[in-house]
Amino acid sequence: MAKNNQQEAQQEQVATTVSGVEDFFKKNQKWMEWALIAVIVIIFGIFAVSRWIIAPARVEAQSQMYPAEQLFRSGAFETALNGDGNILGFNDIIAQYGKKGGKSVYLYAGLCQLQLGNNEEAIEFLKKYSTKDKIMQGRAYCAIGDAYSNLQDYPTALNYYKKAAALEDNEYVAGYLFKAALVSEELGNKTEALKYYKEIETKYPQTLEGYDIQKYISRIENEK
Repeated sequence: MAKNNQQEAQQEQVATTVSGVEDFFKKNQKWMEWALIAVIVIIFGIFAVSRWIIAPARVEAQSQMYPAEQLFRSGAFETALNGDGNILGFNDIIAQYGKKGGKSVYLYAGLCQLQLGNNEEAIEFLKKYSTKDKIMQGRAYCAIGDAYSNLQDYPTALNYYKKAAALEDNEYVAGYLFKAALVSEELGNKTEALKYYKEIETKYPQTLEGYDIQKYISRIENEK
């Protein structure tokens, strides 16, 4: 008997809950319809902006990048950066499109600034560049290190060379280690420099840096 009463009580509670939910929906039906319409409008707006504004701007930005990239590859860094009145330079592309053409625009602009001796501007652009491609990210870190080295901020330069070398084992690492060794010597830390030189000797003997690395090792060892 008690069990039946308990079941009836549970059924009444469920019925009350369902009735309450139904009442809520009836009372708020108009509001919920407007909320649903608002969500649909927002979703459509996002889709429309992406389809008809962002995507065309990305395509246009990428088309503007091509001539500047060709100038960069030919060594015309000033024109690649600032344009010539007929084509846009990387500075113009950044001003008009931001990163819509891809984050590589910051890498190109930074490398142009570095080649032109504008180290602080190079650092500003290069720090805005990021990629999952570890080879390209390593080269960007190295370029930042070069800019800091040119500014004689050797501790920061060393930090970026080390970051570049630690990303991935590839053919560029020997160059990063070599630069790390050179700035370590500038900082008076010959022990650390020797460590980098020996790492090149052991791991990358077939590279350009490894070809005559022994003379750098011998020079430091003979100074001890």
